[in-house]
Amino acid sequence: MGTALQVTRTDHTSGTLRALASKCHDGGQVRRLLALAMVLDGHSRNEAASCHGMDRQTLCDWVHRYNEQGVEGLKTRPIPGRTPFLTDQQMAELYDLVVKGPDPQTDKVVRWRCVDLLEVVKQRFSVGVHESTIGKWLHQLGLTRLQPRPVHPKKQPEAETAFKKTSPAW
Repeated sequence: MGTALQVTRTDHTSGTLRALASKCHDGGQVRRLLALAMVLDGHSRNEAASCHGMDRQTLCDWVHRYNEQGVEGLKTRPIPGRTPFLTDQQMAELYDLVVKGPDPQTDKVVRWRCVDLLEVVKQRFSVGVHESTIGKWLHQLGLTRLQPRPVHPKKQPEAETAFKKTSPAW
């Protein structure tokens, strides 16, 4: 049989832990607070742990963390996750590139598509991603996949307005 679970921190009673749990938005922290409240009420480790969906050893680990860090130590910690493919500086460079638009001579396109940006990202940043990832990045940057119609570099607006005024449709 294990030794009794010792809650050495006396900041809160079982009632105040339950009150804190009712105001908390983190579901994991609520379970931990309620399990600790049961322990403070004198329930066994097995009973307190099984009532709140955890193992007896897990409850013991949470009690140790509560003893060291208090209620803040019972919060769910964010999971670090994968590092982004592009740094913030590279994302800013991609944003500037898209907003500026392609140069028809060097880029060989008149408007950016995700497929075209895929190649540019591969060349500039040495990062190979899927085409849909480029679309997600554009969305994160506040841009859309849809682009306005391309404008020919040798377009003459004066000739266009003169043609509109003299065409038989007017």
